[in-house]
Amino acid sequence: MIINRERLYNYLFATLICLAILILLSIEFILNWTPPIARDALIHHLAIPKLWLENGGFYEIKWADFSYYPMNVDLLYILPIYFNKDFIANFIHMGFGLATALLIYQYLKNKINRIAGLLGILIFLSTPIVVRSSTQAYVDLGLTFFTTASILTFIRYCDGDFKEFKWLFFSSVAMGLALGTKYNALIVWLFLSLMIVYTYSRYTGQQGKAIAYGLIFFLISLFVFSPWLIKNIILTGNPLYPLFKGIFNTSSATIEGGVSSIVSGGNHTGFFQMREIMYGESFWETLLIPIRFFFQGQDSSDRYFDGVLNPILIILSPFALMNKSSYRDKLCFMSLVIFFILTAFFLDQIRIRYILPVVPVLSILTVMGLINIWNWTMNRESRLRNILAVVLLAFFIALMSKNIFYIKDYYQNISPMNYFLGKESRDEFITRHNSSYPAIKYINIHTPENAKIRLFFLAQRGYYLDRQYEDDPSFGMDELRRLVANSNERGSFQASLHALGCTHLLVRTDLYLKFLHDNYPVETVNRFLQQMGNATEVVYNEKVYAIYRLISKK
Repeated sequence: MIINRERLYNYLFATLICLAILILLSIEFILNWTPPIARDALIHHLAIPKLWLENGGFYEIKWADFSYYPMNVDLLYILPIYFNKDFIANFIHMGFGLATALLIYQYLKNKINRIAGLLGILIFLSTPIVVRSSTQAYVDLGLTFFTTASILTFIRYCDGDFKEFKWLFFSSVAMGLALGTKYNALIVWLFLSLMIVYTYSRYTGQQGKAIAYGLIFFLISLFVFSPWLIKNIILTGNPLYPLFKGIFNTSSATIEGGVSSIVSGGNHTGFFQMREIMYGESFWETLLIPIRFFFQGQDSSDRYFDGVLNPILIILSPFALMNKSSYRDKLCFMSLVIFFILTAFFLDQIRIRYILPVVPVLSILTVMGLINIWNWTMNRESRLRNILAVVLLAFFIALMSKNIFYIKDYYQNISPMNYFLGKESRDEFITRHNSSYPAIKYINIHTPENAKIRLFFLAQRGYYLDRQYEDDPSFGMDELRRLVANSNERGSFQASLHALGCTHLLVRTDLYLKFLHDNYPVETVNRFLQQMGNATEVVYNEKVYAIYRLISKK
């Protein structure tokens, strides 16, 4: 019996890829079984739905700018929170990552073959920022799924010679859902609206219809997005609040002493100047950030973009252009990547998580580039072919091993196994990752149900509080300045303190005292602390967290 060697190799290769994907998903399953501990989940993505549930439905949370963001995916988290199974929110977010991987697989399988599709899944799902996002109750993978669906259904519309309108409609709806998930989708929305006009016009020569179809795409997406816009118009007068405050609120458009950001409307030092002041970066270092994304990313580092990518995405992607097959698709993908990353580069904050929508198309281009190099290698003479094949495989394995080491370190940092096996309680696990949790637990047990808590220097992380709470964008610094300003006289200080409308203060004391000593002379700090001692009672003080109960005014 003659065995087809190539067919056997393909089978073995597909088996190895599937095994690697299965191991990765098993690790993520264990990680996702743990309680939510990710920063933005505790601040926003789970905290706001929980506040809505506790208040019987939607209500305006004026102190939290992020509560005005579109929340299509956040709404899905209401059910697991309602049933006290909040860890399921991790799986929901992971599900969007898996769905995106399946879109990548379907595209590459149709354009190349099944092996290419499996490679696309592996490269995408094992990318460090995707691994991290797949284990957190965020919304970025939801955004990534909807934008990828919109892009690939647009490609399908083009492949059908623009005759099957349903694909344009699906693309429009997917884009509207992306816009209703996160404002970052505005970049893809603008790009695709223009790309539809350009592509239709170029390949049909009908400019009028091209503009019409581009407008149809734009309007359908806008309609799907519109409930969030209408809500913000009613509440703030700005449909994209808190973006573009400088446009919709002219009072904040120009501020002395700095450069106003058109996106946030706030007062900001120039971008290049800010990087130089904060990190000592030169002009060229800052300019190269779009490339540095792929080489220097680090988790929990503002300087290094709070996330990790794999250089393979940028090294192999250009080789996708080695042949002319699917050339239109490749140019569209390349253009999107460049447009999106450069646009995101000039936004207020630089986070690798914010460019996740282009990672799927980069994964597709990476697979295409890898296969092109492999095919070119196989066309060399025998001895050279063998050498080049070994070098290419070694190069690919070396770069992919970066993902393996990241996953190992990330898993060890979370250390979920004791909780997964029932050897560690929920409270113990959360405390190990969230130092404020014991103080929060004390509040939940020892304060009246009608207690109202004011957070100071907790960075708005209030999800685990079972009492009403408030914070502000300054993390309490603005209110602290007001209290210090009124600390000269006992009556005015107590009035100012009770104007917070709370019964208790939850304070991170090391940052609280540092702020006071960094901004005020010793005598002012001492006077303020004396007034606090007269007006409040410390009911909890462990490590760097304290709980103050306000004493009724006499």
